[in-house]
Amino acid sequence: MLHINDMTFRIGARALYENATIAIPDGQKVGLVGRNGTGKTTLFRLIMDELTPDEGAISINEKHKIGTVAQEAPAGPESLLDTVLAADVERSALLTEAETATDPGRISDIHIRLADIRAESAPARAATILSGLGFPEETQHRPCSDFSGGWRMRVALAATLFAEPDLLLLDEPTNHLDLEAVLWLENFLKKWRGTLVVISHERTLLNRSVDHIIHLENGRLTRYTGGYDFFEKTRRERLVLQSKMAARQIAERQRIQSFVDRFRAKANKARQAQSRVKMLERMEPIASVIEEKTISFEFPHPPLLSPPLIALNRVSVGYEPGKPILRDVDLRIDMDDRIALIGANGNGKSTMMKLLAGRLSPEEGKLVKSKKLEVGYFAQHQSEELNPDGSAFDHISEKRPMEPPARLRGHLGRFGFVQERADTKVANLSGGEKARLLFALMSLDKPHIMLLDEPTNHLDIDSREALVEALNFYEGAVILVSHDVHLVSLVADQLWLVDDGKCEVFDGDLAEYEKLLLETRSTKKSNGNGSDTAKPKENKKEARRLRAEKRQETAHFRKAVTESEKKIEKLNAKIEEIETKMADPKFYENSPDEIAEWQKLLGKAKKDLEENEAIWLEATEALDGVEV
Repeated sequence: MLHINDMTFRIGARALYENATIAIPDGQKVGLVGRNGTGKTTLFRLIMDELTPDEGAISINEKHKIGTVAQEAPAGPESLLDTVLAADVERSALLTEAETATDPGRISDIHIRLADIRAESAPARAATILSGLGFPEETQHRPCSDFSGGWRMRVALAATLFAEPDLLLLDEPTNHLDLEAVLWLENFLKKWRGTLVVISHERTLLNRSVDHIIHLENGRLTRYTGGYDFFEKTRRERLVLQSKMAARQIAERQRIQSFVDRFRAKANKARQAQSRVKMLERMEPIASVIEEKTISFEFPHPPLLSPPLIALNRVSVGYEPGKPILRDVDLRIDMDDRIALIGANGNGKSTMMKLLAGRLSPEEGKLVKSKKLEVGYFAQHQSEELNPDGSAFDHISEKRPMEPPARLRGHLGRFGFVQERADTKVANLSGGEKARLLFALMSLDKPHIMLLDEPTNHLDIDSREALVEALNFYEGAVILVSHDVHLVSLVADQLWLVDDGKCEVFDGDLAEYEKLLLETRSTKKSNGNGSDTAKPKENKKEARRLRAEKRQETAHFRKAVTESEKKIEKLNAKIEEIETKMADPKFYENSPDEIAEWQKLLGKAKKDLEENEAIWLEATEALDGVEV
């Protein structure tokens, strides 16, 4: 299907690809991964013949059709359904020709071909794809111009999927999708019968939808079998092995060089020395493993406040008087809550976030906040409000003009802004760096609640992992809206479903929600009338009250679990540090007293670890079986 042979491509003096070689056979589904800026999107442009390699070649079977999402979203008067149907160029051409053809033989050929390409079922297939990407049946006949840019990009994606190309190239296909559409797309791509190459930072999509990973690093393409998790494990093992081999080779080179230096001048050893010089020349160097510095986040811990932080009693909220988006919201948020808002785009998730952030006021009902409550809010398009000519340090010092600069720079350092990056203009920062600057600004006041609306849109996989880790160690409440299944599943322990003007606790986890979505779509399809008979169980006020009481009863156990986990992590690091020191042969050149002191430290650290693991186990068992 696709062959890349010894390809080199440069941008100026920088080589994005150097002697890159890979082959993707028919029917293989591949995830293309690599750090931002390494050239993944450029590879797609090379495959599409929009760019030409400096050396080498890219070959594709001429009979195979390539499909990719158009960069410009459709915006004309045509309906969504007609726009998607038009993507099958052959079908459209045959239908047009059928209206004017007069030759009986040609008419017969047209209808045979239309049957072969399933032209009759095309509207139903197009409608199914549009529905999966978030367009209910009643919206599919509206013109594209009625929709915003993000929604029109979904139409462009639907058109590409409907066209069923032999080679499908998708560059970050989830960028404009909500969680529900992402879950549908994962299942759709899993069943895709053609060849697929997808660039994505969505770990779950790369685990569920592809069977190979191609890693772009240092201008080379390396294939790994399996999904992303298996790639990560395999690559880590390969790097460890490569590092050990490189260390052994360095030691061997040093030993041979030492022999050469000692005996080169001696006549009886000159020939042997010369042979070892040639041995050194023939010894192919093993590339040393130099991993790029990974990003880490660290949110400052807030001071404790008495629960609840926020309580909502029959609250209704909207943007126009008398037209609430959400009605009768009856919920509460505590300090240790980890909540993800779920529900299709347009149902009111962002409205709920603005209500909690204080940017919208209730029309009806009562919203009570703790008096000392600090709220941090990360909005989807907040990066547009940053001053392009100001640096990260300029932005943070503007918020805290009386704060010592060293303290402000220390806070920026928590989010990867060290040295010159803290003084770089926002205009020259990447999308991921702008997102990290917003995290830094949002957390400056040590918020008790962090409201995160699509926080991963510009983050690569490593940065997303760092965000997951930081959120799980943060001691305040987290309210999350995200299409990143991996992030939601690892951070959130509660789901609030925003649907049909309501925001209620969803009694289940993400897997159960996905099952509900599939059942709902199946029911709609079988009923043929769009009615929704598969509704989540209604959550009674009494059940929520009992849940809150249980949370109060077990609060000290949850705190014990969190504290012991932190201590266990620190103790494991300390034990590893001591054991590494003691594994060095030079360590035993120290005095017996010093050696004994280190042994005592190791013994105490192991004893402390054992005690904290016992505390953790006891607290975890106490929580086991408690519905939170």
